[in-house]
Amino acid sequence: MGSEQSYSGEGMSSLAQGVIRVVVATRKRQFLVAIVDDDAGVRAAIQNLLESNGFRCWGFSSAEQFLRSRQVTKAACLILDLRLVDMSGLQLHRALQAKGLTIPVIFVTAEDDAKKQLSQACVLAVLHKPFDSEELVRLVRLAAEARGTR
Repeated sequence: MGSEQSYSGEGMSSLAQGVIRVVVATRKRQFLVAIVDDDAGVRAAIQNLLESNGFRCWGFSSAEQFLRSRQVTKAACLILDLRLVDMSGLQLHRALQAKGLTIPVIFVTAEDDAKKQLSQACVLAVLHKPFDSEELVRLVRLAAEARGTR
């Protein structure tokens, strides 16, 4: 997904070449990643990382904010902190499942016992803060491929 497609441009006007670049860039950004983390710095860092890798992202400071948004039904992947202020990430995950929304979830957490808490949750992955940024991008790409969106 991070690779650029190139066109020789033979026989095309510069306007046509520009339109092709925009279409390719737009197609790459169709996969929407929702990020729910009450730490604004972590949320912004994840959003910047993923947007620089071609993903479209929306950040939310709470589970309730995400649940009230239109992105709740549009998100193709959810990056979720386990410990949130209003409801836990696990409670949010369960609420989404109860609504029939099967969004691939990647939990990011500083909790040592997170894997134990999430062992029955059917999530894509659990990453411990600080996490490897390349691993997060790899997991989001995996979710995108599983959804058939690249």
